[in-house]
Amino acid sequence: MDLGLKNKVVVVSGSAGKESSIGETMVRMLAEEGAIPVLVDRNERGNVYVEKFKASGIDALFCKTNVTDPRQMETAVAEIIQKYGRIDVVINNVGVNDGVGLSATYEEFMESLKLNLASYFLLTKYALPYLKESKGNILNIGSKVALTGQGGTSGYAAAKGGVLALTREWAVDLIQYGIRSNALIIAESYTPAYDDWLKTLPDGDAALAKINKSIPFESRMTKPEEIGNTALFLISDLSSHTTGQFVFIDGGYVHLDRALINLNP
Repeated sequence: MDLGLKNKVVVVSGSAGKESSIGETMVRMLAEEGAIPVLVDRNERGNVYVEKFKASGIDALFCKTNVTDPRQMETAVAEIIQKYGRIDVVINNVGVNDGVGLSATYEEFMESLKLNLASYFLLTKYALPYLKESKGNILNIGSKVALTGQGGTSGYAAAKGGVLALTREWAVDLIQYGIRSNALIIAESYTPAYDDWLKTLPDGDAALAKINKSIPFESRMTKPEEIGNTALFLISDLSSHTTGQFVFIDGGYVHLDRALINLNP
């Protein structure tokens, strides 16, 4: 199925994580669809990914950016416009579950909000004039923590709750310009960061088995490629009448009856 993303300039923040991270998976899948992926991230790994794309004949751009710095975010958007003259889609993908809880300082709490929430505002704000021109759309990557809580992570939980609120606010605010705004909510996904965390535990295999059992559908975590597939659908014209929505890709983690867990093998 052709998603109609060929030559669309798609800006993805937090997209220079390790291979198979959610951001890296999305930009790779965008490239496979013929879109032009623009990576906005502070990690130099973004240069490596873009060079790989270019070696395969795929146009791409990396903007090394501290996503919490307004000037750097504005500069990144200016660089994108200088090269391509347009922005068709913004995917706000920054997310670090940093464990900033009630014992943290005020400064640590605010830094968590800057990274996990304010970065979404900044990229959208500076890209907005060009989204108006293209009648593009916005996809915010959210987390089940905004709805379920987790414990010990007040900054991240507050930020991700704010991401959902901004998603609906922007859907209302921008409807007059034909701009859609949606959120993709993830629960448990087996990413490199998740794997790194499991390796810090005394018995990571047991912890992984327990987590898998808590997921009603197929007793497994969501694959990054499954997240990528849903993301690409939501930003495409195949989803042209969908806005202000929270789309859950979580194997039923948030909404299904916990009794289902006992049915899992």
